This record gives sequence, structure tokens and C-alpha cells, in this order.
Amino acid sequence: MFDKLEEVVHRYDAITHQLQNPTVASNQEKFRSLMKEHADLEKIVQPFLEYKKLNSEVVSNRELLNSEKDQDMRQLIREDLATAEARISELAEELRLALLPKDPNDEKNIILEVRAGAGGDEASLFAEELYSAYNHFATAHGWKVEVLSVSPGNVGGYKEVVAMVTGDKVYSTMKFESGVHRVQRVPATEAQGRVHTSTVTVAVIPEAEEVEVKLNPDDIKMDVCRASGAGGQHINKTDSAVRLTHLPTNTVVFCQDGRSQHANRDKAYKILYARIKAMEDEKAIKEASDARLAQIGTGDRSERIRTYNFPQSRITDHRIGLTTHNIGEVMKGDLDCLVQPLIAHFQAQALKAQENAGH
Repeated sequence: MFDKLEEVVHRYDAITHQLQNPTVASNQEKFRSLMKEHADLEKIVQPFLEYKKLNSEVVSNRELLNSEKDQDMRQLIREDLATAEARISELAEELRLALLPKDPNDEKNIILEVRAGAGGDEASLFAEELYSAYNHFATAHGWKVEVLSVSPGNVGGYKEVVAMVTGDKVYSTMKFESGVHRVQRVPATEAQGRVHTSTVTVAVIPEAEEVEVKLNPDDIKMDVCRASGAGGQHINKTDSAVRLTHLPTNTVVFCQDGRSQHANRDKAYKILYARIKAMEDEKAIKEASDARLAQIGTGDRSERIRTYNFPQSRITDHRIGLTTHNIGEVMKGDLDCLVQPLIAHFQAQALKAQENAGH
């Protein structure tokens, strides 16, 4: 670990030197790239420098403890040692996590897709509630949410809602939400008061830039049509809805919520690029070794990951065996009680895999 950390410090110092070069400063693209790398490395370098400083202090204090005769002074030295050693332990764990292989998508914005699954109208109603919870969660984190596409349910709710979520490290926070979410509750339409089970599927797809996905324009069929449903006179009088079909994969994207055909086309392409990139990534994961899979795998989207039981105010995440009884707060957007343990769990798994690989 320490050899790797010294390499990081060496690279950090080299970039610091490059940033002072006027030639580099005049190349804005290279300058921005180096500045970002410098900021990322600083998050490792600063804790490492503190770690080394504290280790040096511990060595000095232990020597002082051996030579000091005054009992009061010895007690003060012991207290300083205990504080330093506790902090060293914290920094060591922080540095181990910092050296884990980075998911290249962690810094990216996301396309969030929430779809009603089994359960009819009740699934549509829960899809809307779950999307609303994610929306509140995003707002609390200072992220921006832009709806790209909505398909309303028959009695309210959403058959499907697709949104772009932009902000700091959105994908790294949200990526473990992909999968099947099961809800158990008494529907408002259920006269007998029986508990009904339905499902909603969530897909968290990292945003893909056009340069990351090579699409042949001849492989994309675009249809325009008149938007349906609510939206006012403008949306119903113009052919503003856009449907894109990627013929090789039969991937279809439909957008009608923008105020113009141009806006809907741009939104549709954003979704299409992200979906095609996600397909390519999933294919790469399946072809990868177990070690690579441990680094970039985020779970099967068809896997049932969580159950929301409203009568018992209980939420269970089946992947880590976590159960909480604050369903009201979670549905209002307080998802950290679920999200943070998941991140910690998968980080611990990655650390274990890395340690096993090192033996």
C-alpha cells in the first residue's frame, strides 16, 4: 500500500510542477484535465502526509515515554499516543479505500429510469412515489433533476418515468438502486383490505457522452408524431414527439415532454446514448474476469433488491440483510439510511477481494 501511496505523491508533485508551466496553462483542455487529476490526487496525498506526520510523532512520543520519569508527563504522553494511534487507524482505512480501483463512471451524472412492473395500477402508483423519493433525495444532495420522458398510468402514477440527474458523484451514490423494488401494501382501490404485492424496476445508467458511443446514423430511425395526453394546446397541435429506434439492438426511446421537436430529439438522444453505452458495459462485465467484475459490477437489474412493507413500516434490502422501520421518512427522500450501508458493504467487498488478490 505504501509503495502505491508514494507513487501517488510523486505524481501529485509532478502535476503541481506542470501546472506552473506557462505552456500548459495556455492549453485550456490540458490544464483543466491536470487540475482535475491534481484535485483527485490531493484527496489521497493530504491524508497520507497526515498519516506520515502522526507516525513520526508516535515514534518520538514512545521514545519520550521511555525516558520520562515524571508521572504527570507520562500520562499526558500516553493520552497523546492514544489520540494519534486512533487517528492513524482511521487514516489507514481511509487510504485503503482511496486506493481501490475506481469505477470510471463514479463521477458521472445519471439517467434514472423508474418503471411499473407486476401489479397493474398499484405498480404505477408506487413507481411515482418511488421516483418522488429519489427526487427529494437528489434535491437534498444539491443535485438537479430534469424529466426526460413520462408515460402516465391508467389511474395516476407512472408506467415509466425517465430523468437526468446531474451533480457531484451522482452515479457513485445511486448505482446500487438498480434492480427490482417490491412493495407490499393495501391499495386504495382494494375494498377488502387485502395486502397487494407489486413491483417497480429501477435502472441507474451513467450518462454517456457522444464520443463514448459510436453510433452509425444509418442505424437510427427517427419518427415524429403528435404528442398525446396533457400538455396544453401547443403540444397537441404540433408533431413535437420524437421516437428513436436503434435498429441493431431494437432499442426504442420516446420523448414528448419537451416544448419542441428539437428539445425532444436532444432528450431522446441522451437516453439512447446512455442505454447503448450501458449495454456495451454489461457485455464487457459478462466477458470480464471475476476481479474485474468485482470492480465494476453493480448487480443484475432483474434482481429483487428491496421490499417495502407498508403495514409494518418496514424496508428490507435483501443484498445486505438490512431492515429499517422508517418507511415514511424514506418515501419522503431520506434514503441515506439505505444508500450509505450499501456503499460501505460493497467497498468492504472490494477491499476483501483486493487483499485476497494480494496474497
